[in-house]
Order: sequence, then structure tokens, then C-alpha cells
Amino acid sequence: MQKPFFSIIVVSLNAGERLNNTVESILGQSYEDYEVIIKDGGSTDGSLDFLSKDHCSHSTIEKGTIDDELDQEKKRVKPAEQERIKLITKKDQGIYDAMNQALEEAVGEYYLFLNCGDYFYDLKVLEKTKREVERKQDEAKEKKPSIFYGNLFNRKQHSVITSAPQITDFTLYRNVPCHQVCFYHYSLFLERGYDISYRVRADYEHFLYCVKKKGAIGYAMDHVVASYEGGGFSETKENRKRSSLEHKQITQIYLKKSACIKYRLILWLTLAPLRSKIAESPRLSAGYNKIKSLLYR
Repeated sequence: MQKPFFSIIVVSLNAGERLNNTVESILGQSYEDYEVIIKDGGSTDGSLDFLSKDHCSHSTIEKGTIDDELDQEKKRVKPAEQERIKLITKKDQGIYDAMNQALEEAVGEYYLFLNCGDYFYDLKVLEKTKREVERKQDEAKEKKPSIFYGNLFNRKQHSVITSAPQITDFTLYRNVPCHQVCFYHYSLFLERGYDISYRVRADYEHFLYCVKKKGAIGYAMDHVVASYEGGGFSETKENRKRSSLEHKQITQIYLKKSACIKYRLILWLTLAPLRSKIAESPRLSAGYNKIKSLLYR
């Protein structure tokens, strides 16, 4: 099989219909040069059944992970189509360890991590992203590893969250785009994956690692990449406290102490806690994010 341009990684554990919705949004893309890697931690709710029943013509299913009677159905699949979806089922130590396990199987040029329950915003996300990658590659004077990132639609807040137009140190401190909208060049995962010692902020730490240690260039795209269901792993009350602690630890590694002090002061002076509450309100977030988008432009 020829190397696909995109590797779309989905981490799953007893996700129910949410896994089906996520995979459907990938398989419906107009641009078809991609692979899907589903890393399941051992679901027992039947959420994996649709891979064999509805998408058997696309699926590579690990032997022993689905009932043996499905093997005969699998044999009727064309070899090229079998490789569209790779299913990995084994235990893991959490979401970031699961992502690392999936990375071991990825062979695409650019990687994107799409959580169960999230899905591509429309059917042309990959097509538009591929066009942006080609355009920036033609313009680039020197080849550096890249992260292409777009905007996010938050279904809980009913609004589009516009990502920062440039990756500055202040962006790294405050406003890194979430992993659901980031397409990472594969080279950014060659030396290491996510640091699983960070239970909530490992994706944040890796983004700073890519920019600060690997010299990655961030390219903002104007289109919405993902529809986020909201209320994710990092948003629980317990994990918000841990998130704050891990943020402090990570910024001390990658940013200067004086810069961190300055950025904290800026956030305090600009009423960041109040703005965060407004941004999280379903009633107020749409207007707030429209204003933020205009300021970015």
C-alpha cells in the first residue's frame, strides 16, 4: 500500500455510538488519501461491532479482537481496502499512552488525533487541509517540520473557537490549539511520543516540545477542522486542578521565567478568569468568540 498522506488516530474505550459517529465523519471525507487507526483499550460495550458489520470493506481487524465468525466476511474484502482502517485492541495506561500505541502503527505524512465523540466539521476538511499544505510547501524557503492547525466548533458552547493566527511565546503560554485541529508532520513524533507522566497536559507539553525543541513552524488555516463535543477529559473539576499544576510545570521547562511572570500579569490585567467563564457559557460564547476572531484578523 502506498504511504497515505494523513493518519487519523482515534482512541476508544466503551465509547458506544460516539465511535461510530467519529469514524463516519472520517470515511465520508472527499479527500481519500488517508488511513484510520483506532486504538481501543478493550471495549466491552459492543462499540467495535460496527467496524465489522458496516465498514468491513474498509477494515483491518486484529485477529482475536472481533468474534471469529467475522473472519469469513473479512476474507471477501479487497486487499487495498482492508488497509483503510487499522484496529488495535490492548490495554493502556490512559489516553496519552493509547495515542502513543497508535503512533507505532501510523505511516502517514501528517497525523491528527480525533477523540471519540468529536468529528470532522464537514466533508472537505482533509481536502482543504491538503491544499493548504501544498500551498505552504511551495512558499517555504527552507524545509522545517510543520504543524497545520485550524479552528474548532464547540458543540457544547454552540460556537466556533478561532485558533491564534501565529504561534508566539504568548500563544504557547495561553492559547495553543487543541490536538483535534492540529495536523502534525510525522517527523515530530520520530524521537518521542507523548510524555505520559503528564496525565492531563501531555498534548500541550508535546506541542511546546515541537516548537521549542524541534523548531516546528505552525501554520494557521482559516477553516474549521473539528466539531468538539465538549466536556472532555481535561474539563472535569479534578483534572482542571491538575491541568493548572501541569501547565506551570511545562511552561517552566520551555519558557523563560520572566516571560511567564509577564504573561500571568497580562492575563490578570485583562480579566482572563472572567473571559474564560464568558467563553464557556453557551449563551455568551458565540458573541465572545466572534469578537476574538475579529481581533485575530
